[in-house]
Formats: sequence, C-alpha cells, structure tokens
Amino acid sequence: MSTGQMYTRFVQPGRLAVITFGPCAGKMCTIVDIVDQKRVVVDGPESLNGVRRHMMPIKRLSLTDIRMEMRRGAREKTLKKALEKGEVMKKWSETAWAKKMQARDARKNLTDFDRFKLMVARKKRAAQVKKALKKK
Repeated sequence: MSTGQMYTRFVQPGRLAVITFGPCAGKMCTIVDIVDQKRVVVDGPESLNGVRRHMMPIKRLSLTDIRMEMRRGAREKTLKKALEKGEVMKKWSETAWAKKMQARDARKNLTDFDRFKLMVARKKRAAQVKKALKKK
C-alpha cells in the first residue's frame, strides 16, 4: 500500500459534483454547504446549468476532482464569480468523464435516420478494413 492518502475526493464546499439520481440527474452542481454526515446543500447555479440550490443526499452525487476555493454557504453571486474566475466549467468539459457524458447524450438524441447513416458508415469502414487486411 502506498504512503499517500487513500481518498482525494472529499465532500467539501467548492467541490464540483455530478447528480446521479432524481430530476436533475446528469447535471453539474457545486457543493455549497455541508448539512450533516449524509446531506449537503448544492447549487448549479440555476442560470448556468439549471440546478437550483437545494439539499441533497451525498449518495446521489458523484464527486469530481475539480474544486474551487470558496467559503461555506456562499451566495449564488459569489459562486458564479468563483466558477468564472477558476474557469471550472472549461476544466470540466476537457475531462474524459465530461466527454463520455457528452457522447452518451449525443447518441441518445440520434434520430432513426441518423442511426441508419451510422450503420451504413460502419459497414463501409468494416469493408475497407477487411479489404486492406486481405491485400497483406
């Protein structure tokens, strides 16, 4: 076992998290305050990503590595400034996790015709690969 810390993603104010369950599932939020051992107050803010300030069980959150410096119980205005100052949403959009979520949403929103075009493109690619391998 290494001598370093076992955990790095702590529940703390300013920690960016993904909501995993409920009406806001899949949206980003920031932990604003800690209520008790199992619940926290999160905020989007609503104008940025549609999550209102509300209390939420920690079980319904997936913590990210991204954290910004901010005090407990910060107002929405302070939260917005901290998000803009640290370019937090830009950092998040560059992570593999965010890219994977974005790709999943893109696949979910495909129309029937888009799925058909994708199938045809896959068949063409497979045929080209098969042809190239056959030459060798």
